[in-house]
Amino acid sequence: MTRIRFAVTWAYALRITELTLTSISAAADRAALERRARRLAHAGNAWHVLELAVALGAGIAAGSVALVAFGADSLVEVLAGSVIVWLFTSGRGSSARAERRAQQLVALGFFALAAYVTVVSVRDLAGGHRPSTSWVGIALAAVTAPTMPLLARAKRRAGRALGSHATVAEAAQNELCAYLSVALLAGLLLNAVWGLWWADPAAALVIAAAALREGREAARGDACDCC
Repeated sequence: MTRIRFAVTWAYALRITELTLTSISAAADRAALERRARRLAHAGNAWHVLELAVALGAGIAAGSVALVAFGADSLVEVLAGSVIVWLFTSGRGSSARAERRAQQLVALGFFALAAYVTVVSVRDLAGGHRPSTSWVGIALAAVTAPTMPLLARAKRRAGRALGSHATVAEAAQNELCAYLSVALLAGLLLNAVWGLWWADPAAALVIAAAALREGREAARGDACDCC
């Protein structure tokens, strides 16, 4: 009987040790993923601050609502990236309440962008505003289009590994930035080469529509395919 009790006790102790080590390993893995999510958010923010300055400067100089809208999108992305840094600081990443709040903040950024761009674009279309050619803006859009999907893919992978809707929604903003840069590039080129002034506010409206869609998905929590 003594040997049986000893064997049972030993097996139980081994099982507890195994579960403890597994838990420690899982916690370490999550901590590493959270650090990666923060680093990606910081890297994205560094680029978007530069993007914001160039787009706003070039947009104001050329009177281009599409470029100004693109700069505004960069500002929203900086705010969204900052939300992700906040989410994965001080242990908030495991809080469902903090996760939901982060999602709502990301969605709010999308909605604000969509509202602003729609109003300004309709105003410019109705008033027949003709923007100047902006080769700086064209270069910015040409660089952004192929680079943003890479950042979005890395953020989405980290978000799915963490089971974080907010992180995947923020990755969707980077993906949106790539699509918007293509729309921006088309609008700026049509205006620069063929003088189709309406292409600029039309491209801005494409940006607004995409932002509205992403905002709805972020607000509902549909942006995360965590399986």
